[in-house]
Amino acid sequence: MGDLPRAALDFTMELHAPGDLSRDAERADALITVHARGPDAAEAGAGSAPATAEVLIMDRSLSMSGPGRLDEAKRAVCAAIDTLRDGTLFAVVAGDHEARVVHPPDCRRPLPADEARRREAKAAVRAVRAQGGTRIGSWLECARRLFDAAAVDGVRHAVLYTDGKDEHETREQLDAVLDSCTDRFVCDVRGLGGDWEYRELHRIAQALHGSSAAVLDITDLTADFQALMSEARRVVVPRVYLGLRFSELFTLDRVRQTAPVEADLTGQQQPYEEGFHIPLGAWSPGLRQYQLTLRLDPARVPLDTDLRAAWITLHAERSGSAGRVALMPTVPLDVRRRSVPAGPATGSPELTRVERIRALGMAMRACTDAYASGDLGRADRELRTALDLAGELGQTQKAAELRAVAERNADGRLVLRRTVTRAEMQRLALDSTRTGVPTGVPRGALSDADPGVPPVDSVTAGPADGPAHCPHCRAVLPTPGARFCEACGRSVDGGSRA
Repeated sequence: MGDLPRAALDFTMELHAPGDLSRDAERADALITVHARGPDAAEAGAGSAPATAEVLIMDRSLSMSGPGRLDEAKRAVCAAIDTLRDGTLFAVVAGDHEARVVHPPDCRRPLPADEARRREAKAAVRAVRAQGGTRIGSWLECARRLFDAAAVDGVRHAVLYTDGKDEHETREQLDAVLDSCTDRFVCDVRGLGGDWEYRELHRIAQALHGSSAAVLDITDLTADFQALMSEARRVVVPRVYLGLRFSELFTLDRVRQTAPVEADLTGQQQPYEEGFHIPLGAWSPGLRQYQLTLRLDPARVPLDTDLRAAWITLHAERSGSAGRVALMPTVPLDVRRRSVPAGPATGSPELTRVERIRALGMAMRACTDAYASGDLGRADRELRTALDLAGELGQTQKAAELRAVAERNADGRLVLRRTVTRAEMQRLALDSTRTGVPTGVPRGALSDADPGVPPVDSVTAGPADGPAHCPHCRAVLPTPGARFCEACGRSVDGGSRA
């Protein structure tokens, strides 16, 4: 643990992988549960906490000129400034179709917080006026430049709110900015009201390892910002990486975070020594779970032979120097390709549960998308699919969120409430990525866990005549009975088998 902060965490990893693969398997999956134990930086005291830089990003576009909207947002940003410890480097950015640093006045780099600077920053925030359009990429670029100028190798954290869509740049332009910011800082993002686009917020949070949430009542933003700043003060290890190395018979297909929120991390892989590192963001005490999916060619993998498919470990960035330090010994991933086809014994309850929780989230987002396109019939069907899955999985919080946007029609069937608002549906889609406690994890191990998630005791077996394929794109489906295709995202009810 050398070269890590004095309040460094103790990391442990549990690897769950069904070691046996069927003869016709084309993929191997593993669940990686990482538990970080120890005092958080706030508990350990300021002397043990890593150096911190904060950038607060305000949306000041013309849409913020609605009655009281910008005033409430300013109140939230000022409250966040008040939470900054003395010595914390900080800056404030106001964004429309371009970004402007409103504090510090010289616009060069974040400066250490003290009573005078907090007062100056709040005065600058209160002077901000609504104008222009929305180009979120320019705001994030500005934040990256500020963090680079700060030269802090500790916590680099940003908070961003917006009330509108990213209308002044293309998706490709925003993605390019996100690529340049990934692993440079963490960013929590909030959508105010209902005119923003959930996909944009989700992409930002996923790329920058932050949280995304809807704040429908802008008066709730102050408490939310204060909570985000408090959570940032708990960070002990600013940058953690999942280290992966594969044998020549296996290739990486996907890496996903599956708990406490879903995020696809596949595109973030960094070549490192003989393998790859996947950034996992900043860590305070807690637990996260990841799904690793490897691809294999059945014709090249020998039967009934134990094979080492991968080597897995964790690293952290060293403090004050280049390079990364291992947090734990390497954990091997071993598999065996059996000489029998897929059958009732094939499958893992834990992996099946992860796939079904993902299907629940996809149904929630599909319901939102159908509503947005005006296809209420499809929205009703996706709503019922999501409610069925939430019930089967014991996801009581998700079920409550779904019932909040539902009503019964004249025939007594559950349908999307006809008075539902865009803001409610956008929130439903964002909340769909929250997954709760992984199977077998004690209650309370995750701060935002769903308390109503019992373990799955059995798995529904699929037919023994080969892997299922999506009827739309022909991709192999993850588990027997999967309702959505991971590759194209479409419903696979009635999917074919090859």
